[in-house]
Amino acid sequence: QVQLVESGGGLVQAGGSLRLSCAASGRLFRIDAMGWYRQAPGKQRELVATITSGGLTNYVDSVKGRFTISRDNAKKTVYLQMNSLAPEDTAVYYCNAFVNFLSRWGQGTQVTVNS
Repeated sequence: QVQLVESGGGLVQAGGSLRLSCAASGRLFRIDAMGWYRQAPGKQRELVATITSGGLTNYVDSVKGRFTISRDNAKKTVYLQMNSLAPEDTAVYYCNAFVNFLSRWGQGTQVTVNS
């Protein structure tokens, strides 16, 4: 059983920062790309950032320069450092990882940014 468990969401004022973590556990033979997605109320889930096992990163334009994705392969954990948060960043953030060649999702963590 493979699990992705997110943590670090919460309520923050505009301009503040949060750091999300997502740890993979279970029968982990191989972990390839990992990433973060988000879904705001009434909107489709969108890609926020991804990182390959070798450390190559990709970001949606709206978070470039504000968010940083990183991973610790030894800890099987991916992080999302979010700075200069804005109300439009409010959403449920989901961790995604390709584990054993299958796409896996975490349960989501709420991020709310007050203006």
